[in-house]
Amino acid sequence: MVQETTERITQRPDRAVDKGLFISLTVFAVAMAYFEAALVVYLRKLLYPQDILHVFPVRLMTPSLLVIELGRETAAMVMLVSVALIAQTTFVRRLAVFVYLFGLWDIFYYVWLKATIGWPMSWLEWDVLFLIPWVWLGPWVCAALIAALYSVWGARALVSPSTPRFGKVRAAGILIGAVFCLVSFLQPALSVMLEAGIDSLEGYMPGGFWWPLYIAGWMLMAMGLPWAQRRE
Repeated sequence: MVQETTERITQRPDRAVDKGLFISLTVFAVAMAYFEAALVVYLRKLLYPQDILHVFPVRLMTPSLLVIELGRETAAMVMLVSVALIAQTTFVRRLAVFVYLFGLWDIFYYVWLKATIGWPMSWLEWDVLFLIPWVWLGPWVCAALIAALYSVWGARALVSPSTPRFGKVRAAGILIGAVFCLVSFLQPALSVMLEAGIDSLEGYMPGGFWWPLYIAGWMLMAMGLPWAQRRE
């Protein structure tokens, strides 16, 4: 058993992951998504006891609760990175595992929220997406579309017998696209904080989302990812 596991984990980088490992990664991501969704339901009941289906206007966490939440988000990323490091041996293959897990985790996070509390209630409903380095805000579907892109590419890269190759142009396109999308999520809260400080986020209601920047960023990432793999 130990020998089989070692052979599976240390397989040659130009070989597709075996079916068992791929299924295990998928199950891990889906299960982790449920764990995340359950925690968020509890958090919503704490911050929005009257109506957990509406997170706007924003309610700020207490400093102690914020520290705990930031630690939880960091721990989630550490878990995904750790599994990627264990599952594969090369940078690109590990990247493929990470983005596959991240994408599937994010998609099923919303699936589980819908199944448990009936949220989101519309395609363009806004969500508090992340808190590092400050609050990410935007329509949940925007995060889900990025997650879909990541999970599809990650799955394709993992089942392919050849390792994806990133040239400088592709890498630059992915990086610029990621920055564009990141800015579109960070901008709503930043504009409020720069004007009146972080406490002004209390009671924040969704405003304009930078759709052109987000769409450009998503397309740059989609075009930058090497979809066609080849053996060298």
